[in-house]
Amino acid sequence: MSNLMSSTTSKIMLMATRDYCLTINPSTTRVLTFNRRLTCSAAATLRLVPNPPDLIKWVRREGGFVHPSVRIAESGPYGLGLIASEEIHKGSELIALPEHIPLRFPVNDSGGGDESYSNLVNLTRYVPEELWAMKLGLKLLQERAKTGSFWWPYISNLPESFTLPIFFPGEDIKNLQYAPLLYQVNKRCRFLLDFEKEVRREVEDVKLQNHPFGGREVDASSLGWAMSAVSSRAFRLHGVKTGNHSDNIPMMLPLIDMCNHSFTPNSEIVQEQGSGDPKMLVKVVAGMNIKERDHMTLNYGCLSNDFFLLDYGFVVASNPYDCIELKYDGGLFDAASMAAGVSNPNFSSPSSWQKEFLSKLNLEGEHAILKVTLGGPEVVEGRLLAALRALLTNDAESVQTCDLNTLKSLSIEAPLGLANETAALRTLIALCVIALNHFPTKIMEDESILEKGVLTSTELALKFRIQKKSVIIDVMRDLAKRVKLLSSKESLVSQS
Repeated sequence: MSNLMSSTTSKIMLMATRDYCLTINPSTTRVLTFNRRLTCSAAATLRLVPNPPDLIKWVRREGGFVHPSVRIAESGPYGLGLIASEEIHKGSELIALPEHIPLRFPVNDSGGGDESYSNLVNLTRYVPEELWAMKLGLKLLQERAKTGSFWWPYISNLPESFTLPIFFPGEDIKNLQYAPLLYQVNKRCRFLLDFEKEVRREVEDVKLQNHPFGGREVDASSLGWAMSAVSSRAFRLHGVKTGNHSDNIPMMLPLIDMCNHSFTPNSEIVQEQGSGDPKMLVKVVAGMNIKERDHMTLNYGCLSNDFFLLDYGFVVASNPYDCIELKYDGGLFDAASMAAGVSNPNFSSPSSWQKEFLSKLNLEGEHAILKVTLGGPEVVEGRLLAALRALLTNDAESVQTCDLNTLKSLSIEAPLGLANETAALRTLIALCVIALNHFPTKIMEDESILEKGVLTSTELALKFRIQKKSVIIDVMRDLAKRVKLLSSKESLVSQS
């Protein structure tokens, strides 16, 4: 285990005033330095060490259960996964992990007086809550650096590198072509570079026996590896239940975390705690019959492709939960309305009652949340739809007497009249056109590049932006159908 830290050879690029290339100095096994430019390995199935211990045997040896038909196998672009060597019936237990096998980091644990543990806990003070994966990542790095770690058979089976955007070459970060995700990628890169400095400062005078990483120096690259390992594999589950309270803490579940994602999974996680036994058992159970050679899947969550790519390193095609983010901006919405042929829009200068209504939607005021979305199950975010309906009418009484949830619902047709609804939907279609034109390439161009064969990071960037454009087009088609139906009803009304 002398080269625990030196196998992280991925590059983190920070798209600001310069690019930061974070790699390993091959001349030492104890220090990670900036020295040469390397990219994230395309071989996602390469594990941390060659020929790691058998993970299934380790889980069984430590008191866990693994179904005799569960095997570790290649899973296409997702790397290694779990498959059934023969049919497994619905309700069968696939994996069961006793409480001591999951890797977790409860910061309220005293660590039994261990100074290195206390120093590790101290480092978590610099980690914002939204980057919770870094907190558990610190524990992962500590165990990776520890000779004879209980979790080494598990850690040695983790991927050597990850396909998350923080490891993309700079050009492929730009290839994402989507500002909200670019912002998050840059934000994480900046955090890792800043956090590296804090870690160095906190541990520089710590005695070797109290050093959280056994005297090994970690940099932004190894921190990024650890955060990516956790964000792409950890589960937020209930901790040990005491009375009526249980903590919701992230934990890494060896073997279970090899199950791939599906919105229609064939397996599910179950937590069990006996009334006379405070210890928690984490299980994976077959939710349906699993055929021979089928991969075992879990639902990672009803997430957009932003989260799947940022935290897991993949993109889901035709993701029903994918959406695009827009900023609620009066000037933009006025331009969209005028492009849609709506006369005298007043998004930039709403009346006093309209401002009051926007405040109810949290789209006006000092603490307003101006991010709105198109796509996903709602098609149009309720706050955005209600705002359009209210600002495209001068009838204050109708808006004020109408139920807010009604105004936010696309399924309730024309609560303020057919003309108002048509104007709102046409404005939304124009917004979609503006959003689509912000992408410098078209879907056909992206698909043409994909066909030529590209790096894994380029492929993911292309697939991501293709899906974003597809979301916009799907929303436009949905809204166009609704406008056509409204036009038919308006014609009937005028004829009658």
